[in-house]
Amino acid sequence: MLNNKLSPAMQRFVTGAVLIILLACVLAIGGWFMALVLTVCLAIALYEELNTLRLGGYHPVWWTSYAALILGAMLVLWHSADVILPLLVLLSFVVQLCVMRRESPRLEDIMVSVLPMLTLVLPGLCLVGLLDTQPRALQLMLLVFVFTTSVGGDTFAYFVGSTIGGPRLCPKISPKKTISGAIGGLLGSVVVTLLAGLVFRWCVPEFFNALPMGWAALAGLFGGIAAQMGDLFASMVKRNCQVKDFGSIFPGHGGMMDRLDSILFTSIVIFCYRAILLSMI
Repeated sequence: MLNNKLSPAMQRFVTGAVLIILLACVLAIGGWFMALVLTVCLAIALYEELNTLRLGGYHPVWWTSYAALILGAMLVLWHSADVILPLLVLLSFVVQLCVMRRESPRLEDIMVSVLPMLTLVLPGLCLVGLLDTQPRALQLMLLVFVFTTSVGGDTFAYFVGSTIGGPRLCPKISPKKTISGAIGGLLGSVVVTLLAGLVFRWCVPEFFNALPMGWAALAGLFGGIAAQMGDLFASMVKRNCQVKDFGSIFPGHGGMMDRLDSILFTSIVIFCYRAILLSMI
């Protein structure tokens, strides 16, 4: 009933506000609770991506992606993030064997079976891997950077693109996205992430004062680029499979994958950013 009364823009705003509040609660609790929430969200997004590929006429091997996600999350938390690459390589070999044993093996089925592991499981495990960061203040900052670069960029891109307009960025993939919106999105990623870095420096000066603020701006810049690439990749999958959204669980936003697409790609950048920061401390 509420959805029928609200405009699409208002639905998007209300849903976004609720998601931000829930995200803040999960970030505050952290630890195993956040790891569990992340794994459940990633599993839902994985189902949506695999289902979209099936609707597009492909026949991916589905269980290997779930195995990579669940085993990977446990091993990352109990051991280290070093297990990510060997695990994904091993399961990629398993995918090849499964497809090649089919009655009608197709090369594209190998490719679409590995695709979710590279575009969802890999970055998802990078996000889970950030939970192993110590001290807790640095862990929280890195996790916040993941969301400021993606959410800040998405918000700025929407308002700048709808206000200025202009040439389309990738009209064959996402007709509504403009070059001005992409530039505005990058600016938003840098500004919001820089502000977040200033907040952490103000709250924990004894730790973050040793880090140059330029590093926060770089995280916003490269994270913002990755976020837009993730958004465009998701649009390309949906357009190729001829679906509007990956799902419909979030009014005005679509499915879980529609919300995580930019966040996932950003997670890889912030995970690498963590390695650089730890080498400086």
